[in-house]
Amino acid sequence: MLRETRHEKLLRLLSEEGVLPVVEIARRLQVSEATARRDVSDLSGAGRLRRVYGGAIAREPVERPFAEEEVDDLPAKEAVAAGAAELIQNGETVLLDIGTTTLQLARLLHGRKITVVTSNLAVYEELRSDPEVSLVLLGGEVRRNYRSLVGQLTQAALREIYADRVFLGTSGVLADGRVLDTTEVEVPVKRAMLGSARQAVLLATARKFPGTGSARVCEAADIDMLITGQETDPATLATFREADVEVVQV
Repeated sequence: MLRETRHEKLLRLLSEEGVLPVVEIARRLQVSEATARRDVSDLSGAGRLRRVYGGAIAREPVERPFAEEEVDDLPAKEAVAAGAAELIQNGETVLLDIGTTTLQLARLLHGRKITVVTSNLAVYEELRSDPEVSLVLLGGEVRRNYRSLVGQLTQAALREIYADRVFLGTSGVLADGRVLDTTEVEVPVKRAMLGSARQAVLLATARKFPGTGSARVCEAADIDMLITGQETDPATLATFREADVEVVQV
């Protein structure tokens, strides 16, 4: 296997599993442990992974500001959000996750007689002046760059809530159905949201397959419905359908 090919395979393995010891890297790449250590050293020096004692860990990507993410792939996000908005009935309580696709969904909820619960400060700002929408902002530590609330206070508040639906965002979805996030501190909040709603709806544009992320949020079986684009990877969609997930392509 060529060195460059081997390096890309190693980075892909780490993106899927987070951390691997050198002995396992050597086994997966079918090379000696000395070669595996050299690969880890080379990629660490290039800033593409982080060395840890006895192995390597995926390097978290630099988080882009929310304002940059908001305009990226915007038509696809708007289409997914429109599909999600059609599900919501007057009188329902809905949980909106962090992220820019859920913000697009919030923009379609003005004038609706519903309750919106969120850790997404952009959603709060979008809906705070609407007298028809009952708005519940979860407590917690403010992540200014991504306009979200995280931490034990957020998770504790979610234990007191049971919503009709949660609309969950993601940074990436692997072919085996694993749902990822790029930021580990957001993961416990996402998992708490999954446990606080009757129906879990994953919102993911086609670019999120496979997308990015090294922190596992959940599996396909933890999702009830996936709303995505027409160009989403068919093999991954088949994985979700096999897990009894309703797939809606918009």
